[in-house]
Amino acid sequence: MSQKVYLPEKLFDGEKFRKDTAILTDQERVIALLPTSEIPENTEVISYSESTIAPAFKDIQIYGGNGQMFSLFPSVETLKATYAYSKAGGVTSFMATIPTSSPKIMQAAIQAVNKYWESGLPGLLGLQLEGPYLNPIKKGAHLEKLIQKPSLDDVKKLITQGQGVIKMMTIAPECCSDAVIRYLAQQDILLSAGHSNATYEEAKRGFDQGITTCTHLFNAMSGLHHRAPGLVGAAFDSSVFSSIIPDGFHVDEAALRIASQLMGDRLFVITDAITEAKTDTYHYIQEGDRIVLADGTLAGSCLSMEKAVRKMIAFGLAPEEALKKVATIPSKVLGKQSTWGKIAPGYIVDWVLLNQEYQVQKTLSVLTSDYE
Repeated sequence: MSQKVYLPEKLFDGEKFRKDTAILTDQERVIALLPTSEIPENTEVISYSESTIAPAFKDIQIYGGNGQMFSLFPSVETLKATYAYSKAGGVTSFMATIPTSSPKIMQAAIQAVNKYWESGLPGLLGLQLEGPYLNPIKKGAHLEKLIQKPSLDDVKKLITQGQGVIKMMTIAPECCSDAVIRYLAQQDILLSAGHSNATYEEAKRGFDQGITTCTHLFNAMSGLHHRAPGLVGAAFDSSVFSSIIPDGFHVDEAALRIASQLMGDRLFVITDAITEAKTDTYHYIQEGDRIVLADGTLAGSCLSMEKAVRKMIAFGLAPEEALKKVATIPSKVLGKQSTWGKIAPGYIVDWVLLNQEYQVQKTLSVLTSDYE
């Protein structure tokens, strides 16, 4: 076993910042965190004297990157471009996402993910279907003509076609029967409530059936009203997680701070990143730092995870809270909390190197084979 020591100026371990702390590894896993005065003799030391080492970021909802949209042009090449975009922003694991789509596009996306995995390419967690089982009232940028109300047979057929590729689905709980929700949860699919007009009671019932998170808090969901708490109120008043898009367009910075105070370690970040693209089905236009449809409907962000961290800090969140929301908490959502999202004994080497302005310098990860 070849041991190495990594010595940053600062270390964020997934919970708090540490100074004068060295990371002892066997190259693949962390063995110990040591005071710098206790670094073993004759051990190779890799020093990052002006940098912070933090757990690598995770993005479980992204549509494309570097000018290529997976949801419109599902291919291995588009996945490679999305991975490169994600990795430049500090992400070592991402969930490719498509919106409410035709059966042809869904099948092509499934095949592309399979081919990506068969090629041994890194970073891809699987496929998220944001739709088609949504509420048309809260369709947002989704095409209403493709939205479906599912039967259990419909869902079983889709999951069979999914070949183990579909790892996450955003659904409207009020539009899905208890049997549908329970079946999906039993397939080890991460279920998220979104694009939903659910009442508080309908949302809570969905949580009881196996929904464990919510998609882009506040956006395209029934809001919090003092006599009708809706999906937002149910998310606040439960143990489920929720994603949020902290670009300043999808939610106001005050709403981000309030949600963070209320949800704590249940709130995490997605980029929901989209690139400009035009097809007969979807027509995405970049308008400054956001993506809209031709009618001005907000469709997605231009965020990277690095930008999301810097935005959150600018909006008033403590740096440790911002970093937890892009690394530690999404790792919990994915069920990887014992190996990802922290720098502690037993955790894999899966890190991001940041400068003093929280800009990404590079990743160091066994998941992407770029560790030293």
